[in-house]
Order: sequence, then structure tokens, then C-alpha cells
Amino acid sequence: MDDMKNKKEGKTLESMKQNLIKIVGTKNVIDSQEILEAYSRDHSFAKPMMPVLAVKPEDAAQVQLLVKWANETKTPLVPVSSGAPHFKGDTVPSVPESVIVDLSGMDKIISINRQQRMAVIEPGVTYAQLQEALAKEGMTLSTSLRPRANKSVLTSVLEVEPRLNCLHQFNYTEPVRCTEVTFGDGNQIFTGEAGNGAKDLEIQWGQEKWQVHSNGPQMVDMLRMVLQAQGSMGIVTWASVKCELLPTIKKMYLLPAKKSTDLEAFAYKVIWSRLGDKLYMMNRAYLANLLGDTSGKIAALKTELPNWIAAVGISGDILLPEMKVSGQEQDIADVAKENGLQFLPAVTGASGEEVLSKSINPSGEKFWKQTYKGAFQEIFFITTLDKTSKFIDAMYGLAIETGYPTEDIGIYIQPQHMGTSVHLEFNLPYDQANAKEVKKVKGLYEKASREMSKLGGYYARPYGIWSGIQLNKDAQSYEILKKMKNIFDPNNIMNTGKLTLE
Repeated sequence: MDDMKNKKEGKTLESMKQNLIKIVGTKNVIDSQEILEAYSRDHSFAKPMMPVLAVKPEDAAQVQLLVKWANETKTPLVPVSSGAPHFKGDTVPSVPESVIVDLSGMDKIISINRQQRMAVIEPGVTYAQLQEALAKEGMTLSTSLRPRANKSVLTSVLEVEPRLNCLHQFNYTEPVRCTEVTFGDGNQIFTGEAGNGAKDLEIQWGQEKWQVHSNGPQMVDMLRMVLQAQGSMGIVTWASVKCELLPTIKKMYLLPAKKSTDLEAFAYKVIWSRLGDKLYMMNRAYLANLLGDTSGKIAALKTELPNWIAAVGISGDILLPEMKVSGQEQDIADVAKENGLQFLPAVTGASGEEVLSKSINPSGEKFWKQTYKGAFQEIFFITTLDKTSKFIDAMYGLAIETGYPTEDIGIYIQPQHMGTSVHLEFNLPYDQANAKEVKKVKGLYEKASREMSKLGGYYARPYGIWSGIQLNKDAQSYEILKKMKNIFDPNNIMNTGKLTLE
């Protein structure tokens, strides 16, 4: 009986493989057990799940054919764009018999337009690759804090990872503008202003349309359907992103403090005044991890650095850069003095120049958060700056209850959308080879995740257990989400099992 079952499953898998070969070619269908095993897990607490196959499409046409095939065969698809390692569980299959759609090979920078300050990129384009190409045109793209070298820019912007240029982030969705997306039903559309014309970029450029505005097609803002969705609505095959001119002068100043609350009034005034272009706050453990290249160096920095640091970046590009930077230095120094703070180019253990370099440049071969103990777990959500202290106090209290060393908890506060909200992040390093430590951190992660939600934290990027925690708080929104999922992905093939109450 078992032999018959195995033969039947083998035949089904072989036919599936042959169908996929017809779509993407033999070399782009992967059945290596070693590679599939790598796709089956990541560095989060997500339950491992083996995919049956992986495919590497080469263009948007192949992606659309894959989605149509998945609908016909009811096969779950899991989109992956960034290179390993992964840390959030969103690329691990949640249901059996899934197929990984690895988009890392679609790595073309389709266009760079300095006049409009726009770039159009495919999902496999990394930060290192894009920044090098933009620099040749005198431009740059504001990044998240020290991203992985092989991190997909498109994934980063679609998941709305917090950007460092919060004071110039005029929309929460910045810098992504328009996209080409194949939804779960197999239909392919352009979103934003790109959807209000010919479905051909070359034709649109000839009509002087540069994929700048995110609203559309027509009166519908379709971009919202794929933002922070973990690939559960469709697969984006290109996106246009708003870039900035490459600064000719870049400076970073540091403001030490004993408590996070000592920095709040200063931060609000700087945000309100629109001074500088970067602003974020870290405790000593987080900054030590950012700066330290070895676990020993990190441990040493944790004894040297101030309890808290606010980092303020000032830059000047083409128009009177020296005058702009000098004027803003004086104004920010005055705000700091008003609030009893020092506005310094360096503090014990760190210089502003070093913090800036580590912040804006991609991490090395090993992701920087793995340096201290080899593994880490993050808890992050959206709140407002004035409420951050209650979350911090609660996290320390839970850590003490759990027996996790409070001195290892890294805390990062990143204002977003011109300071209207902040990304609050707790980083919990641990030794993955120590079973007791793994159990302790997992318990703290689960307990703290629920407690942060009770205190009002909003999981805008609901990975793993955060999905059920967040969606259970708003039944009406969850019903709307299910309806939209049924419309755009009627056979539930896109990253099945994500964004649910389970």
C-alpha cells in the first residue's frame, strides 16, 4: 500500500516538475534536497516546512505563467527575493507541497532617471548593486539601517522597512511608487500612474511618464494591496523607487543621554523644525552591536558607550551645501542646548562618522546582528515616540521574569513619516547552540509580543505569531482582508498560511 502511495506521489511530483520545466526551463527548476532543505527553514522560530520544488523565473512573463499554473493545480507558491540568511519566517512555507519562487535571478536595474530621481528595479536587485549604479548618476537611495548585502531592495521597500531619512519621508510608503504585479488570480497589472497608460515602460517613457506617482490605476490605490503583505497577494516583478541626490557633504552628530525620555523633547523639536535628514535613537547594546565587528568588541563597547544615543545626520548636495550644513549644525546645537543635551561629533566608544558609515552601508558577508552571539530574535512594531518608554519598561520587566540578561537587549527607535510614528525595535541576541537559551528567548519573544500588543503596539509587518495577535484585535479589518484575498487570490496559492489568525 505504501509502495503504491509512494509511486503515485513520485509520478505527481515528476509531472509537476515537467510542467514547471516547460515554463522556466530545466536549469531553473530545483529539486536538490540540500537546497530545498535550506528553503525549508530560516533563523526565526517559524516551524520548518519542506517545499517540493523551487523555481527561478527569468522574467515577468514566466512569473505570470507560474501563477496561472499554480491556480490550475492548486499549488501554493512562496516568493523569495533576498539571498540567505532569512530571519522573519515569511519565506518559510506554511503548508505542505509548496513551490518556492526564487526571484533573485531577476536582478536588472531597468532604468535610472536622474532628472526625475527615479529608478525602476527588478526583485533580485540588492542594495549594494543599486547604490553602486545610482552613485554613477550622482544619486542614492535611503536605506533601512545597515541592510544585508544581499537584501532585495524591492522586498525592503514593499515591506516598508523603516528608512533612515524619516524627516523627508512625506508618505509612509516611500520610496516605492509604481509596480508591475501578478496577483494571485494570474492577472498582471501596473499600479500607480503606470497603470493609466500603455502596459509598456518604453512607450510610457516616450510619453514622458516616469512612474513617479503611486496612486492608480485611475482612482484606486492598488499599491496598498502588495505592501507589507509578505507576498500573500501577488508577486511584484518591478518597482519604481524615489531616489535622492548623492550628498557632497555628510555629517553625523551624537547626543548622549541617560534615559530614552531625555531625548524625546529634542527629537520632537528637530522633527517639527525639519532639521537634518536622519534621526534615530539607540541604547548602548544596540549601538554596540551595530559598531562591533567581533563579540569581544561588542562586549567592550557595551561598557564604554553612553546608556542612550541620538544620532542626527546632516547633509548637503548641490545647492550651497556648506552653507546648509553649517546653518543646520548651529540650529540643531541650539535645540540640543535647550534640552540639556550635548551635540557632539563623537562620544566615548563611537564617532559620528563611524555610526554614519555603519548605518548607511550594507552589512558584510555575515549579517551584523549575528555577530554577538550568532543568533538573534527581533520584536518590532509601530507606536508614537511619547509612548516608547512604557514599552521599554515592560520589556525589561519581562526579561527579568524570564531570566534574560537586560544588558543584552538592544533597542532602536526610528521615527517614520516625518515623525508621525516610530518604529520601536527590541533585539534579543542568543546562542542557538544552547538549548536552554533558545527556549528562554523563544518564551520571552512570545510573551513580550503579546504584551507589546496589549500596550498598544501595532504590528504593521505581522510576521509569524504577530499575524494572529494583530488580526485578532480588529475583526472588521480581518473580514475585509479575507474578502480582498478571495478576490485577488481566489485559490489561496500566494504564500498560503501567512496573514491569518492561526
